[in-house]
Formats: sequence, C-alpha cells, structure tokens
Amino acid sequence: MSDVRVTVQRDSEREERVVTTGTTAADLFQGERSVVAARVAGELKDLAYEVAEGEVVEPVEITSDDGLNILRHSTAHVMAQAVQELFPEAKLGIGPPIKDGFYYDFDVETPFHPDDLKRIEKKMQEIQKRGQKFARRVTTDEDARVELADEPYKIELIGLKGSAADAAEGASAEVGAGELTIYDNLDAKTGELCWKDLCRGPHLPSTRAIPAFKLMRSAAAYWRGSEKNKQLQRIYGTAWPTKDELKAHLEFLAEAEKRDHRKLGAELDLFSIPEEIGSGLAVFHPKGGIIRRTMEDYSRRRHEESGYEFVYTPHATKGKLFEKSGHLDWYADGMYPPMQLDEGTDYYLKPMNCPMHNLVFDARGRSYRELPLRLFEFGTVYRYEKSGVVHGLTRARGFTQDDAHIYCTKEQMADELDSTLTFVLDLLRDYGLNDFYLELSTKDPEKFVGSDEVWEEATETLRKVAEKQGLPLVPDPGGAAFYGPKISVQAKDAIGRTWQMSTVQLDFNLPERFDLEYTAADGSKQRPVMIHRALFGSIERFFAVLLEHYAGAFPVWLAPVQATGIPIGDAHVPYLQEFAADARAKGLRIDVDSSSDRMQKKIRNAQRSKVPFMIIAGDEDVANGAVSFRYRDGSQKNGIPRDEAIAEIVDAVERRVQV
Repeated sequence: MSDVRVTVQRDSEREERVVTTGTTAADLFQGERSVVAARVAGELKDLAYEVAEGEVVEPVEITSDDGLNILRHSTAHVMAQAVQELFPEAKLGIGPPIKDGFYYDFDVETPFHPDDLKRIEKKMQEIQKRGQKFARRVTTDEDARVELADEPYKIELIGLKGSAADAAEGASAEVGAGELTIYDNLDAKTGELCWKDLCRGPHLPSTRAIPAFKLMRSAAAYWRGSEKNKQLQRIYGTAWPTKDELKAHLEFLAEAEKRDHRKLGAELDLFSIPEEIGSGLAVFHPKGGIIRRTMEDYSRRRHEESGYEFVYTPHATKGKLFEKSGHLDWYADGMYPPMQLDEGTDYYLKPMNCPMHNLVFDARGRSYRELPLRLFEFGTVYRYEKSGVVHGLTRARGFTQDDAHIYCTKEQMADELDSTLTFVLDLLRDYGLNDFYLELSTKDPEKFVGSDEVWEEATETLRKVAEKQGLPLVPDPGGAAFYGPKISVQAKDAIGRTWQMSTVQLDFNLPERFDLEYTAADGSKQRPVMIHRALFGSIERFFAVLLEHYAGAFPVWLAPVQATGIPIGDAHVPYLQEFAADARAKGLRIDVDSSSDRMQKKIRNAQRSKVPFMIIAGDEDVANGAVSFRYRDGSQKNGIPRDEAIAEIVDAVERRVQV
C-alpha cells in the first residue's frame, strides 16, 4: 500500500488528508450517516468510489438537492425491483428522480390497480429491510445489449447514450454520457445478485439507507414522452430523509388537494371545462364571472391610472404576420394548425398579442413626445398544448392575457423597466400575494435572434432593475424567449407553493423585424425599445392561483357573494330583502336565502359557499332596525344597526380584507 493525498472540502473549509490506496469516500466520511455520496472534480460518485492522489472530495448530504435526487433515484430502483418480483413479465422503462419524488415506467399487460400499489409498497419495505448493496460496474455497449436482451427499452436507451439521451425524457438518468454502467443489487449476507438495472448512478450505499417512502399513484405515460411511442404504466412515489418529513409532505399534498382549483371550481360553481367544447377551453359560470370581472376591472383601473392605453386586436391573423415576428420559426409547435381561407391563404389563431401591438404602433408616424407608449389589452390567445400537460385553468389551450407592450427610447428604458416591475409587484400585493423572488432568464444559445452585444446589454439592464427591488434574484440560464431576456416574478401562495406570475421582457429584436421607428427631437428616425409585460400571465391561470391561495374563501372585494341574508323565519324575509336592496345600492353583492330550508341548513349552505358575511335577522332585529353578523370563521356579533352593518361590509371591500 502507498500513501494518497486528498483534500476534503466542506463549503469553504479544506482539510488535507493522507490515506492509503483503496480508501473510499465512505472511509473519508465514516460515521457521518447523513452523507450519502461524494462529489469529486464536480462529478457525483458513490461512497464506494476509491479516492486517488490529489483529488478534492466533497461530502453530499442526503438533505441537499443532489442527496435528495440520489435518495429518490435509489428508491425508484427498489420500486422497479419490487414490481419485477411481483410481476415478472414487466419490462423496465426509465425511473428518474423528479421534484419531491420519483417515478418508474413499466410495460405491463394490465394497468396497475391501487391494490397493486399496496402490494408493491409492501414488497419495497421488505427489500429495504434486507439492506441490499447498490454495486456499480462498468460495461460496454455490446455486453450490455447481451446482458439486457430481455429489456427492449433498455436496449433502446443504450443507443441513445450521449447528447441524445439528454433530449429524451428521463433517459439521461439511465445512460447519460461517457461510460456505460449497470447497478447490481446484492444480497447483504451472501453477495448474490438480487436484481440489476442499467443506470449512470450514483446510488445510496444500500437499500437500508432509504429512510422513508410512499407510493402515490399510477398513470399512463408514453415511452420517452412521445405520443408516437407505446403507452406504458408509470408509478409515482415520494421519498424523504426522515419519516417526519414524509409525513409533512403527505399533509401538504392533502392540503393542496383540498385547494385544487378544479375541485373548488365545481364545488363553488365558478367554472367548468365542458367536453363538448374541448380540453383546455374553460367557460366561466356567473359566480366565476363576477370574480373574473372584478379582477379585470381593478386591473384596468390601475393601468389607466399608470398611463396605459387600451387596445383591442382580433383572435386570428394571416400567417405572414407570424413569419415576420419569427413565431412561425420558433413557436409553430405551440400554435393551432392554420385555416386555409381566401384562396389558400393561411390564417392562424393568435398565440400571443405582441405582433398585433406592433402594428398598432406602426399604424402612423410616432414622435418621441409620445414615448413611452404603453399599450394594454385583455387579449385572448390560443396555444395547442399537448393533452398530457393541459391542467385545468393553469395550463389551458385558450386563455386571456393581461398583455402590455411598452415602446420607449433607450434613455427611458431603465426607468421604465423599474417602474413597470414596481407596478407589477404592487398590483400582485393588492390581490393578496406578498412573498416573492425574481428569476432572470438569459439567452438560449440554440434559440435566439439578434446580436450577442444586444443580448448582453438587455440582460445587464434587466439585472440592475431586478436588484433594485431588494428581492432574491435567481438565475435561469437559457430560459429566455427567442427575442430577449426576461424577469419572472415568482410568488409563494398560502401553503408555500411557488407560482410563476408576471414576466417583464426586454426586446431589441421585434422592433427591428417590424422596422418600427419614431421621430427623435433632432428629426432623425430612431428605433424604439420594446418591453413585453404580462402581469397575471393569463387571467385564467391567475384566477386558479388565487382560488387555491385562498382555498375558495376569497377576500370580500373578490367574493362573488359578499353577504347572504338568513332569516330566522319566513316573516323576516321582507326585512332582509329591504336590507339587501340598501346594500346593493352601495355596490355590494348580497342575496337573501328565502328557501324553505331551516335556518341552520341555510347557515351551512352559506359556509360551504364560503360567503364572507351572513346577515341574520329575527324578531328582535326587526324591532330594533338591526341585524346580526355571523362571520366566515363562525364568530357572531348581534344587534348591529343596519347602516353600521352595511358600512362594515363596504369597509371590508375597500380595504380588500379577508374576514
């Protein structure tokens, strides 16, 4: 044996060590149960990796992002082993880690039943307790094809090794690039092979190192995410470093399920997505229409106060407009197929509003005195999303953007971006969202127009504007649209989920493509800068976010019914109807439950409808010209004079509070 010098690095601390040949990463971190892998020269390695002279080795904690991925990918392997022990005919697809969990795809004759998932989970627990060792071995493409001859999907993945694997859904977790490896699950006592899988790794040292997991559901999924391929069965699961974290995650999911906007939309009679109309195309019912109109009216007023001018553009256009903008080059897959009209001319449903706003700008000569020109539209657009990603109102095929395009001079650019971002954040706060961070999306080197110099200037300008807000700024490399970088406002809801809200994009390219000009103070023709800005993103999606954020219990100003009159007896109905008429005269939305139901059932109905105020009246209230308040939380206040009661509701509306 000879000495080997290595460096153990933990954050900024470095420790030089002299060890013997054959020392593994596990030896370096012996006794540290939270360490599940190592990072060597930027690459993740199993703890069984033997360190070499001069290497810098970092521990990977199970609670880190990489550690969680390793935990979840290892659990996916245990699930696949359990499936093949219970269903020997099952063929393996792919099993990558995903956010908060993992999945594995299987080719089986019969779709999995919930009872099957219970059996699989029980078998996984048995495998976990056996403490099987995850053992990595290198193989060649040829040997792997022989060894995995009974696994046709794995054979296909071997052919994808390298850059093609990165483009295939989940494939990089199996083969990646470089050398090909197989992981064997070995019996803890005898060392005999229990199971194996093609995988790039790394993995936990053994199945016993998996602390807590649960299978969630099964679903159909196309092989490698393509509708052209065979449909497989996908099982989703979750895994966590502790049982307490697993319990907290399951409680979070239960709360999220209660808040699901699709469920609440049906329960509260707000919207539906009729099969007769089509997937991703929603209709709003009267109560949902009230909420949506209130959202739009408030936004419209705020925009007018901030100097925006409203425009309206059609839903369809000739294809040449999108050739000019570049969308047919870069975005055709997300557009509905063209309609052939006017002797073969292609017309498209518009996927965005910006090309049409450019035509509004260009409809006549523009002077520098008009800039910044802020054009705003509630513009309905259509995007052909794949059926597998359509999800209620949050991922739709037809939706209305609160879309603004601002045309300004280069000298005005920074100030206009600053005021735009401040306007966006303030308006989101008005709707009850307060926890934000910002994301800066930069150029995709494979998908952009314009010069590198223009992109660098635009990106640096956006960076400075974002930093002025004093919010966390997270990089999103390659996430920009083809025409310019963007800032995205990421907002957290009441249960801590992050939603992408507003976007602000800086664009030097579309003004060039549309040859937009204004006359400068010296009489010369100059090119404007264009700022794309969507505040809600889409009204439908923002509606869904607020519905889940408030769990259907909207603040008074947004509630479709702000108060319900509940008579103690039929004789009190006329009195409450008079009260309701006075309240409506103040602009309030109030109804009276004059049904034959008993009072307690009327209260329960109002509670289920999440009405902010219940106005109760009996003999004593009528005699005193008063009402009793019952609030959404069940508390009650009696004997309030009618005028004071109406004033309290009006005050709650004006202050935009949730009662």
